[in-house]
Amino acid sequence: MKIFYNRKTELAQLRTNTGSETATFDVIVGRRRVGKTRLIREAFSTINTTYIYLFVSRKSEPALVDEFTQIIQHQLKSKFFKPQSLKDIFEYLLDYSTSHPLTLVVDEFQDIERINTRFYSELQNLWDSYKQDSKMHFIACGSLYNIMTKIFKGKDEPLFNRQDNYYHIRPLAPSYIKQIMVDNEQYSPQAYLLWWCLSGGIPKYLEWLLDSKNPLDTLLNDNSPLIREGYHRLVEDFGEEHRTYFDILGAIASGYNTKPKIMDYLGYSINDAFPKLSDSFEIINKVKSLDASTNTKNIRYEIADPFLRFWFRFIYKNRSAIEINNLDYIKEIITRDYTMHAGYELEYLTKEILIESKMFNRIGSFWDRKGENEIDVIAINDANKSALFLEVKLQSKNYSEQSLLKKVAFATDKLNLQKYKIEMDHVSLDNLDEFSAQFPPKTEVMHLLPN
Repeated sequence: MKIFYNRKTELAQLRTNTGSETATFDVIVGRRRVGKTRLIREAFSTINTTYIYLFVSRKSEPALVDEFTQIIQHQLKSKFFKPQSLKDIFEYLLDYSTSHPLTLVVDEFQDIERINTRFYSELQNLWDSYKQDSKMHFIACGSLYNIMTKIFKGKDEPLFNRQDNYYHIRPLAPSYIKQIMVDNEQYSPQAYLLWWCLSGGIPKYLEWLLDSKNPLDTLLNDNSPLIREGYHRLVEDFGEEHRTYFDILGAIASGYNTKPKIMDYLGYSINDAFPKLSDSFEIINKVKSLDASTNTKNIRYEIADPFLRFWFRFIYKNRSAIEINNLDYIKEIITRDYTMHAGYELEYLTKEILIESKMFNRIGSFWDRKGENEIDVIAINDANKSALFLEVKLQSKNYSEQSLLKKVAFATDKLNLQKYKIEMDHVSLDNLDEFSAQFPPKTEVMHLLPN
């Protein structure tokens, strides 16, 4: 089994910054399970300089200081190191790094603010004071993109622009999922779609799938990592409001995809929750028809991650059966409803394949206010004035060219594409490989954002 896919440029850059005679401050962000820690371990598994990894668990500052002290004493063999605060720890390490190259990783960095609200200001002063003489490669790693971005990109924040590099680690693109399956002789279009549904390109989930001859049977058992994974990923981040957030996500997974429909389904107002779910946690996306204006209220909501879409639809929605350990019931529900779910997921997969090709500058869907003339996928290249309209069906026999033609005529006018070269096609499991071959992935560039 091949162990590590993609991330080559990130690996090279991280290793280049290690062992340098100058201080470097890197930031790595990406959702939980996306492979940040694995990337870090892969990058520094063979380095010759001292390497310290600290994980910010949500405990009191004295408890965290004690934990970090023991790690540092072990790594540096410094028995007389007795800090009283997080500030003491970082000052000690920065001072140490003036004479010894040091790689320091702090994971779940954004959670330090919960423990000590003054810490970012303290770190700013320490970094500015020691940077000239330090040989530290400092890596702040976090799972909440919006919060990490605020910490380092917010103009009023103490650590504004202190970083040298900012890496955004994303799930593996569809081509990598397919390559992993091919390398392990497990590929078929049907299995590809199932792996997309159950992983969304998250490396940890792909590892689970590689160990499963029959994914659903393997993952739906008493010891299954699938059953509790949604809770493990989200409850700690959501905190006390997790019940409300889970209710909203459960509603969206059940097909209630507009704010009025969600609130009507739940029976209470939840306006304040939407910005947090979309901006702070990046769990949901706001989706507009491609012809919609910036201020449109015709917005649909979708769960951003394929695995969570599956989990909320089939696991969370049937949690009463989970509580009495009736997994056979869950299997029956999945067997009954998976085909419909897979049809929607094939639309998402199609869009991601087109995005990976980098052949278009606008990719989305189209619908009117009446819910008529809906087109599954539209990809537009405004530079060469071309547009591709796609109907997505699990089976090619269900595709109607005449039906799509009528909707395309309507959408072309609404999207002002009268002078564009228009192409129409369909995507199904029957022609997924042929479709993908028309849109090969561009070499993926490092997700390194400018300062």
